[in-house]
Amino acid sequence: MHRSRLALAAGLVLPAALLAGGCGDPGDLRGAGSTPTAEAPTRLWPKLPPPSAPAEDYGTIESLPVKGVDVPGGDLRKVNPVTVAKADFDENPGMYSRSDAVYRQTAENLAACDTTVTDDSRDSSEAECPVLKAYYRDLTGDGKDDLIVGIRLARGHAENLDIRAYAVEKRQLTQIMEMGDAVLGVELAGHEVIVRAVSGMPGYEYRTVWSWDSHQKTMLPTTDEIVRSPNAPKGKTSRKPEPAASARPVPSPGDSPSTSAGTSASASPSGSR
Repeated sequence: MHRSRLALAAGLVLPAALLAGGCGDPGDLRGAGSTPTAEAPTRLWPKLPPPSAPAEDYGTIESLPVKGVDVPGGDLRKVNPVTVAKADFDENPGMYSRSDAVYRQTAENLAACDTTVTDDSRDSSEAECPVLKAYYRDLTGDGKDDLIVGIRLARGHAENLDIRAYAVEKRQLTQIMEMGDAVLGVELAGHEVIVRAVSGMPGYEYRTVWSWDSHQKTMLPTTDEIVRSPNAPKGKTSRKPEPAASARPVPSPGDSPSTSAGTSASASPSGSR
């Protein structure tokens, strides 16, 4: 009967251990085995000519000024977030046409918001005002707090939360991020905004990381991936998931999407599919 490789190895190690037992472990460095050889990426179709135009129009992601809102001393904490949301949504509707029913209904809901109510006392669950509690975090790296606002869109729309971020650029209130989606949760990590959103594949979700880009002067979706949902049931799903697209359109302030309820952040209160 042949001994297994594991048993044979154990038989060889035991006598060696007994021999070394009297003198103890010398503490010498021991080899960890051979190291796999690193391989460079293999380029496919090296003679493929460059495209003359992008496959899809993702829109232009750029910073947008918000007119009509003063920021005393450049401190965004001194500005009412509802006032900012009203002015920006009216001036910069994003992906929504002004004739669109969702835009009109959301604009009406924003008009009903009481700007005299402080952000700390406003209940984010109130249906009257679609503006959620604001959060503050330095997203641009200039040492000053920027403003993150969530706006619940009118009911019946698949993209149910519009997330916008604002900074003060050259004494001007400026929108530096705007996206919308069916959001599962939002987190702040360092200078980044992480958005988790619903996926069409059962048991999976989208995870988009928005980071400040000093050249574009705006937040860009630097990482956009589909991952296994932490709340997904273990084991195989009962039905076969639908095939996922290999790439998703990237949200943008000019032509962008929106986010939802669950919000978590390590800071003080804070693309399209």
